[in-house]
Amino acid sequence: MNDSGNYQQGFITEIHCPLTVPIRTQPLTDTYVVEPTPFARGKFATVRRCKHKETGIEYAAKCIRKRRRAADIRHEIMHEMYVLKLSEKCPRIIHLHEVYETSTEVNLVLELAAGGELQRVLEDQEVIAEMEAARLMRQILEGVDFLHRNNIAHLDIKPQNLLLTGSTLSQYDVKLCDFGISRLILKGSEIREILGTPDYVSPEILQYEPISLATDMWSIGVLAYVLLSGHTPFGGETKQETFWNITSGILEFPEEIFCGVSNDAKDFIQRLLITEPNERMTAKESLCHSWIKKFCNPENTEEDLSRRSLTDEATIEASNVSAEFSKEFSKASGVMKSKDSVTVEVVEGTFSCQPHLLPMAHHQRNGINEKEVVSSSDKPHSRLSTLNSTKSRGVSEMGNMMAELEGLSLNKCIIITDDRMSVVC
Repeated sequence: MNDSGNYQQGFITEIHCPLTVPIRTQPLTDTYVVEPTPFARGKFATVRRCKHKETGIEYAAKCIRKRRRAADIRHEIMHEMYVLKLSEKCPRIIHLHEVYETSTEVNLVLELAAGGELQRVLEDQEVIAEMEAARLMRQILEGVDFLHRNNIAHLDIKPQNLLLTGSTLSQYDVKLCDFGISRLILKGSEIREILGTPDYVSPEILQYEPISLATDMWSIGVLAYVLLSGHTPFGGETKQETFWNITSGILEFPEEIFCGVSNDAKDFIQRLLITEPNERMTAKESLCHSWIKKFCNPENTEEDLSRRSLTDEATIEASNVSAEFSKEFSKASGVMKSKDSVTVEVVEGTFSCQPHLLPMAHHQRNGINEKEVVSSSDKPHSRLSTLNSTKSRGVSEMGNMMAELEGLSLNKCIIITDDRMSVVC
């Protein structure tokens, strides 16, 4: 894949990233004692606990295959590596320690988060106390704000991609992980992809409109709703119903599951779950929302200022990459903005699909899952009873939208799949 193609798809390349990331070629087992059994496994990757032989420090080794569906996806792995490298001074993002590469795979040696996924807490508790939810959301927003100031969209924010530094929720911090489908969003570029996790995916993705930094903010709104209620705001009995609920943008706060939740919290969610991306709060604006500020502990001010200073320093360094990338991008050939400029996997062929979206496993992230988790969209939701025949019509209209692309000649482009949501071809 050429550099121009990488620009248009939002991938950071080694040519244009000033930060050096040493890639070791010796076996990982020369330096680490690696547990034989993965604690997370997926279609294309596994994660194993490993211990450094000299220091005794434990890490998580994420092993990713370099070929997927007979295609070389090394550039995607390198992009994830560079995003992690650029974020190394941000305390809200998981730290990349080392990289090892063989002829068939890449091993990212990552910081090991002792508390595991936030999803585990939701499975145990279902609902998180509002004060704790606000604290977690503030930390998540700090990480997202750092990414957005550097023009990086995560695009898969959900409890499974949020790791806790310890097992006691109220005493530990949360960190963002898994940048496998993140993208660099540059001014003048236009990226359209069908990706994400069904319950957290934004309307613009389902409607095949350009992705932006605001796409993450929709997921943040869904996450806040889930933390406070134990339910997803748009969950349907089927994935098609979920997608229609998302695109309709009808948001409700059923009294039986939001009893005791403050109006500030509801307002926070409402200002994010807006179908028009430009009208959503930004990460910076969200951090200034009354709900987040109300639960700010004054005793943590000094610590928070120290973290903010580190984040700002990291932003200055990382912004140099964005500036360099933007400069190079402007030199590239014109970016097409029609359906013919689909910025996804490039193969020969003509697009042909059934008007039907098939989401992959709800818990799957970059081909990795720790254990089977029932999709929250499978949970019954009280507002489903209010959906009538118009819902079926809405699902049909979404199918018609996909059918419009049937047989569309895309020259070298064909919409294929993502590891989370697939268009059946």
